[in-house]
Amino acid sequence: MSSYYLKMQGRLRVEHRALATEKAYLFWVKRFFYFFPELPIDERDEAHVEEFLTHLAAVEHVAAKTQNQALNAIIYLYKKVIGQELKELNAMRAQQSNYLPTVLSKNEIIRILKEVAPAYKLRLQLLYSAGLRRSELVRLRVMDIDFDRSQILVRRAKGDKDRCALLSPQVVPGLKEVLSFREKQHDKDLENGVGSVYIPNSLAKKFPNAANEWKWQFVFSSRSLSIDPRSGITRRHHMSRGNLQKAIKAAAHKAKICKRVTSHAFRHSFATHLLEDNCDIRTVQDLLGHKDIRTTMIYTHILDKGPLGVTSPLDRLNGHGEAS
Repeated sequence: MSSYYLKMQGRLRVEHRALATEKAYLFWVKRFFYFFPELPIDERDEAHVEEFLTHLAAVEHVAAKTQNQALNAIIYLYKKVIGQELKELNAMRAQQSNYLPTVLSKNEIIRILKEVAPAYKLRLQLLYSAGLRRSELVRLRVMDIDFDRSQILVRRAKGDKDRCALLSPQVVPGLKEVLSFREKQHDKDLENGVGSVYIPNSLAKKFPNAANEWKWQFVFSSRSLSIDPRSGITRRHHMSRGNLQKAIKAAAHKAKICKRVTSHAFRHSFATHLLEDNCDIRTVQDLLGHKDIRTTMIYTHILDKGPLGVTSPLDRLNGHGEAS
């Protein structure tokens, strides 16, 4: 088991997969290994994969996304490490959840921005004004901000694709202030010999000095230095995603918002408010980076009057007597 595990880890790193993806894939592969403890991996076939996936759905009742992640990890193992293509699988599939995303009203956005800790206000403004995912925000690099074109280049987003996002004039002064502070911080880090930043291996080989250059640095950095888990190099990484979520939760509590407010709620609100303001849905699709228009269409179901502009019959009782 250990040899396949290490080979898969090495393959994931050669392909520059995100650390979160690496951890998730290795977790599911390890689960699959131990599900049949006495059976060597090269003796397992589609039937064993089906049994494992069915167990996840029928016994552990995992969500569809979780089961799909496990399936993708196993497919990756067989294809990229073992060198074998899995044929058609007929496992029981976890039930797909059909839920509407949490959307904040414009008033609720204002209230949260008023209550959030000052250090996080700009970050929340960017989440909302550009429709960024949390991971996209924390990974922004200096060169991704284009003040002249009023846009943000989101690199290697979900699906490993780049896209352009909006840069609101309202965030420009605060963003320039952050960059001024970061440049001074980076100069000091360079003096102390810890001024390099993580860069994917392919780019690091192509641009050997890039890791120390200002333009490659993260816009929102960690307050403290840390050891890179892959290279062992001490450097300043980007800010913690967990700390951002804690700040959002605290602000929502202070603002007395009775909804489950996460960083993604700002992205959902960005899309919904654009559609409310009659923005073309194809434009919203491009700004969000959705591959399929059907993913964007979900926001039409949470507009004030629904997808078809339908109003409640109660609102049409005026002039026909009091509603009891």
